[in-house]
Order: sequence, then structure tokens, then C-alpha cells
Amino acid sequence: MNSLSHLPTPTPRTGGQILVDQLLAHGVQQLFCVPGESYLAVLDALHDASIAVTVCRQEGGAAMMAEAQGKLTGRPGICFVTRGPGATNAAAGIHIAHQDSTPMILFVGQVARGAMGREAFQELDYAAVFGTMSKWVVQIDDPARVPELVARAFQVATSGRPGPVVVALPEDMLTQAASVADAQPFAVPETHPGAAELATLQQRLQAAQRPIAIVGGSRWSAEAVQQFEAFALAHALPVACSFRRQMLFSADHPCYAGDLGLGVNPRLLARIREADLIVLVGGRLSEVPSQGYELLGIPNPGQPLVHVHADADELGRLYRPELAIHATPQALAAALAQLPVPSPAPDRARADEAHADYLRWSDPAPIRIPGPLQMGAVMQHLREVLPADTIFCNGAGNFATWVHRFWPFRHYASQLAPTSGSMGYGLPAGVGAKRLWPQREVVVFAGDGDFMMHGQEFATAVQYGLPLIVVLLDNAMYGTIRMHQEREYPGRVSGTALKNPDFRAYAQAFGGHGERVERTEDFAPALARARASGMPAILHCLLDPEAITPAGTLQGLRDAALARR
Repeated sequence: MNSLSHLPTPTPRTGGQILVDQLLAHGVQQLFCVPGESYLAVLDALHDASIAVTVCRQEGGAAMMAEAQGKLTGRPGICFVTRGPGATNAAAGIHIAHQDSTPMILFVGQVARGAMGREAFQELDYAAVFGTMSKWVVQIDDPARVPELVARAFQVATSGRPGPVVVALPEDMLTQAASVADAQPFAVPETHPGAAELATLQQRLQAAQRPIAIVGGSRWSAEAVQQFEAFALAHALPVACSFRRQMLFSADHPCYAGDLGLGVNPRLLARIREADLIVLVGGRLSEVPSQGYELLGIPNPGQPLVHVHADADELGRLYRPELAIHATPQALAAALAQLPVPSPAPDRARADEAHADYLRWSDPAPIRIPGPLQMGAVMQHLREVLPADTIFCNGAGNFATWVHRFWPFRHYASQLAPTSGSMGYGLPAGVGAKRLWPQREVVVFAGDGDFMMHGQEFATAVQYGLPLIVVLLDNAMYGTIRMHQEREYPGRVSGTALKNPDFRAYAQAFGGHGERVERTEDFAPALARARASGMPAILHCLLDPEAITPAGTLQGLRDAALARR
């Protein structure tokens, strides 16, 4: 006799209802969407479900909000979009989740099963469209398989190196009924380091004279960060954070050496190149943190390398480590916490020197740029008045340097920034963060070109009463591209100039709070009014176009380029 024959037959449910019940079974509390007729049955099932639905203004923004929640929690962010143009609009968020190793599930509508293969209205082959930027793409053709395949989607999105999963939902499948039991909640196994690997790691650290650790990737937690910080302190180990992963090690920690991103502190790069042991934990050391794959040799790094990663396929993929440890950062940090404290205590001189280098590099006080608005003073004021656990969000552009270099990230889950360099990410990420943790302060840094990529999501912030603050730096250009343009084609400005709206009026038109900041002395009172307003706010900060970076000007770039000719 079948061992399950004694169980009652489940009540028939539509595919849409079964799907929503699976989301609840897996602990989903929030999702983001732009509605579409292709998944009306899901929207109907959500009507009576205890899942908070955030209705967004564009699918790219919805996907980025979901990705941001996945990044903050380590659980899959959930996004629903309609077929065809809705799905392709969401592609930017999928690409971010892929390159940032973020767990996320995109549910996308599909044409009816009987119309497939005819290039029906808005039909796409999702495996072909998303296959190179997703961990898995699946179409559910049978409502009875919804529990099985959704459970697998959660497992795939969170296991090994996390990433996005795309689940296609034929419209007629969602209205078809089936009798099937719900799946058990997903649980992600931790891969632990072996005792021999830990012993070897400890021996290598004790023998090294100039070690340094680089932390990155995902599969961390607040506890893991604290455990790794304690380990670094006990071993006097300087620690650098990978590109846009500064929330993985407190800037206040005496072993913190800075971050490996764009415009890196030259002293940090020299420290890594001089190291006689590099311990890479969680990250892949991809193009940006590796400084265009020039920091270490490929495949032979040229320096002793210990690489710890949750996905065995990443170990040795680019760099051949002397010690490869297949373990999640959380499992590694827990194991390191059990190791005995070194005796005698290691010499702290190199760690102290590395931290002192970071403090000098990240001090905004000496920074002077052209124009009446001094961003060094702005950053100093933010450091003085904002809570230490403020969540900073940004997209892509030179403006982000002000955050990455001068804001001291001190807490896990306080940074939302795309390692893929995707513009328009900051505002949707801020909405996702504020929906998740409304009690936390959320600040979005954006450039003028960057903001307008998903500026319509300011309406979403207003609709849901999310009092985030947007610090919008306006220099009337796509600044990063203009910077490269002046380096390569000096004086030949083409395709980078912008004519912008009055962003203060923009904020007010949406029902938010707006401020215009033209001088340094305007910023502090404008920020105070914005924080007191209780509304989503935009501080429209006008920058001199010459102030292209904290350390350089457009004219300086042009002159240097012309001198090379």
C-alpha cells in the first residue's frame, strides 16, 4: 500500500491560488509587481493573502526592489511582471541579481499553452532570453507541479552562489484547478570548512608576515560579520571589503583597511600587492575589485591565495588558490570563532597602519572641489547627523564615489549598490529597503542621469508613505561617460549633456518634499527639513560640472589628455 494513501485528498485549487499558497509556505511576506493580464489569477489570489504587495511604476524598478530585499535578508526577493515587454523591462534587475549573487525569483506571465510557438501576443522564450543571466529558468505547465517547482526555485536561488531564478506562468495554467499538497518550507544547507582546512589556514596566517583578507560576495549575516571581525582582531589581520560590499566589515574596526572598488586608495592596492598571504572570503575578485584583472595573475595569482566560497565551481575558476575552502561565509565565520586565540598575540603594527591609511583616505574635511557646494562638507555633515545604521543606496555614476569613499559603513545590511554598475538602482533599492524596515533611515544617492532611469518610483515611495531621502547630485551630464570622453577624446563633447527638470518641483508634484541646494550652507537646513517632513524627499544639489571627481576636474582631465598627444 502507498504510505501516503491515508492522507486526505487536498481541496482543488487554481494554479494561481496554489502558487500564492506556496509563497506563504516559504515565508514570503512582501512582493513587488507591475500588474498584467497574464497573471490575473495570481493577483486575485493575493487579494486575500497576508503578503504585502507593492505596486510599482516600471518592471525594472520592481525587480530592483526585490533584488534589494534579497540582498538585505539573504532570502529571495519576489517580483511579478507580465509577459513580453514586462519581462524585458525587468531584465536589468535580473542582471543585477546575477552579478551581485543575490537570491531573487522573478515570476513572469506567459501566453496560453495552446498558443505557444506561434509568436503569440507578447510571447517570449524565457529560457533563451534569461538563460545567461539566471541560475535557472523554468516554465510551469501543470498546476499540480507548482509546489514542486516553486520549492526548487527557492532552493536554487539561495544555494551555492545565490542568484536569480525566472519562473514562467502560462495564463491558462493559472486558472486550471488541481489537487496537490503544499511543499515544505525551503531550507538552505550551510557548507562547512573541514578541520584540516581550518588548521592549514591557521598555520598559514601564523607564518605570514604581511597577510590581508578580502571579504565579499553574499551568504553573510550580521552574526558572521561580527565573528569575522573578532577573528581579524585576534589575529591582527588587515581586512579590505570588495567592491560595494563595505557592509561586511565595520569601518570603525581597528583592522579595517578600506574597499576595493573604483578609485581605490593607492596605499591599499600596494598593501595587497605586497601581501605574502591573501585570504579571499565569499567574493570572486571579479573585474572591478581586481582592478581590471590586473591585481592578481590569472590563473596563477603570483601570491599565496586562500579562497573561501560557497560555490565549488568558483574555486579555481579564475585564480588557482594554494588553499581552496568550500564553505559559506557564515559557516566559515562560525568555525573561526571556535579557534583558539593566538599566543603570543600577533604584532598589530601592520593592521594599525592599514587602518590609519584608510582613515586618512576617507576623511572628507580636506576635500575641495570647484563651485559653491562642497561635497566634502556635505559628507561630513551626514556623518555627524545620520544614525550609524543608515541604509545608503546608490546606482551607477561618479557621484557614488562620495558615498563609497566618505561614508563609514558600520553595520551589516546597510549598503545597497549594484556591483554590475546598473544605473537607476538607488531609488528602487531605497523603496525596497524602506518597505522592509520602515524604522531604518534610508538615504538614496543619485546622479541626475542615474535618477531619471527609475525616477518614477518616487511615486511608489509616496504611495506607500516611505520617507526616504534622495540626495540628487545634478551636474547636467552623464558624468562618468563625460569623464572618459575627456580622457580619450578631449574637448569633443558628444552625447553626454543633459537638460534636467527642477527636481524640487518634481518631488512636490509627486506629493513629496523637495529642496534646492546650491551652496554648502544650504545643505544642513535642507536635510533637517526633509527629515522632519515625514515624506519622501529630494534634495536637488547643484554641482559645478567641473567637479567630476573628489580629486579631479574636467579641465584637468582634458589638459592631461592633450598633453599626451
